[in-house]
Amino acid sequence: MLKVIYVKINTNKIKMMLFKKFVVFTMTPENIKLKTLEMTFEGSEEFRGDANQIRGFFASKFNEYDHLHNHNTDRFYYRYPLVQYKVLDRIPLVVGINEGAEILKGLFDKFDTVTLPHEDFEITERSLRLKKQDFGLTKNLYFYEFLTPWLALNKENEEKFFETRNPEEKKEILRKTLVGNLLSMSKAFGYAVPDTIKCDVDVEIRHSKYKQMDFTSFTGGFIANFLIPDFMGVGKGVAKGFGTVRKIRM
Repeated sequence: MLKVIYVKINTNKIKMMLFKKFVVFTMTPENIKLKTLEMTFEGSEEFRGDANQIRGFFASKFNEYDHLHNHNTDRFYYRYPLVQYKVLDRIPLVVGINEGAEILKGLFDKFDTVTLPHEDFEITERSLRLKKQDFGLTKNLYFYEFLTPWLALNKENEEKFFETRNPEEKKEILRKTLVGNLLSMSKAFGYAVPDTIKCDVDVEIRHSKYKQMDFTSFTGGFIANFLIPDFMGVGKGVAKGFGTVRKIRM
């Protein structure tokens, strides 16, 4: 079963540890606007499902929209998911970006029940927030917290990560991975990053279940000269709730 954990972290600790390594940059690169939609729904009972089960419901009920499940018959699309499913504080959250936002907007009132493997979740209240948000390189530094575990490592860099005993080398692997994640996201939105992405991480190792397998994951946060809308996912498994980020308000 997919396990996504909501983690509370010491945001002041992250700010202090990360900020010491940075200066404010003077460049003024342009970023882009992303259309985002946040859909939440609640019921009279606590939601007991997980992000993967919400995704399964949408994929089954609205199968004609491939952005909801990233499949076309038996073919999987390897692209940054424009619809992402999360459960934060036991509240279901579905995030749509650009085309994904338009699809979700059209489906907002098309269902009153979320079918789960062991029960039906009756919706008594729902909300929708549609926004235009900045994305991309910036002259300012932003602090982010991971609301759900970050699946950062593939097989190759996981072996390298655990082989090295040097803490700074381990952090450098994670920094490069984070930069790669942000570049992949940018490519999906047709955004050419105009300069170097600077970042640092303050994370702790955890373990998560993904696709019925054990994966190394990380909780904590990071700092970057890059704007990411709240509740978007970074890394692997973002469609199923992993790597969800939120800015730490200064």
